[in-house]
Amino acid sequence: MRFNPQETTGSRVRLRYSVELHYELAGKADFLLNVHAASTARQRLVQEDFAITPAHSSTIEADPATGNRIAAFSAEVGVIDVHYAGTVEVSHHIVDPAHVRAESPSELPVHSLRYLYPSRYCPSDVVQQRAWDLFGGRPRGYGQVRAVRDWVRENIKFKIGASHGGTTAVDTLRDGCGVCRDFAHTMIAFCRALNYPARFVTGVDYGADPALGPPDFHAYVETMIGGRWYLFDATGISPITGLIRIGTGRDAADVSFATIFGPVRTAMPVVAFDVVDDPARGYVHPVRTELAVSTAA
Repeated sequence: MRFNPQETTGSRVRLRYSVELHYELAGKADFLLNVHAASTARQRLVQEDFAITPAHSSTIEADPATGNRIAAFSAEVGVIDVHYAGTVEVSHHIVDPAHVRAESPSELPVHSLRYLYPSRYCPSDVVQQRAWDLFGGRPRGYGQVRAVRDWVRENIKFKIGASHGGTTAVDTLRDGCGVCRDFAHTMIAFCRALNYPARFVTGVDYGADPALGPPDFHAYVETMIGGRWYLFDATGISPITGLIRIGTGRDAADVSFATIFGPVRTAMPVVAFDVVDDPARGYVHPVRTELAVSTAA
């Protein structure tokens, strides 16, 4: 599918994904899982299934501010397996970046301000001078944010195992390498330093190169420009229209796929996904594009 860069347009992508989790419990434990697809104005749940084996009662509640859906349950000593599968339809808002006009900081919507301030993994105050040295000569707007994305993509090397759960954007800039969450944290820190609200999104990404390893959760960025959240993936490993939203937050601390309280041994999650490619019914294959793409209202 080709998009006319002179017009606001859209696309509908239907994607399926599944997550398998395995836990060994040495005692009673409580679980908060953020693996359910978010339900938003532009991401519609078509079908989903959630099961805990052996069966345990659970609750699923959505955060009204972010759309994050949290499954909560308790379990005793033993082994449990968790299965989630969902099919979602994503409706993209796509526009020529030249038509995106950035507001001034004083015009930002109040609900976006929590994403403007420094956070645990995105200490924008620490990198502020570097951000302005690198990007301050560019006019405020979509092009300035895209320049941040391009700089991170060109100067940070994707390297599995190069970082850990405590790695911040400052660490990534020092080491020059990391994985998707590190790319996202670095871009977010720079964007906030330049006075753009920016937030961290977890999901799965259809279309990544299999040479990078088996399918996994993915992290990308949304930056508010002109009153709308636009998608940016500093890694560039998948088409921007192949992203499914699961969790949204200030940084990775807000959107861990599993928060566990108790003596639990975990295994690596097993993630799989597929796409419904059916143009006759209006469903298109995810594509790479340099147009401005948004999946948030």
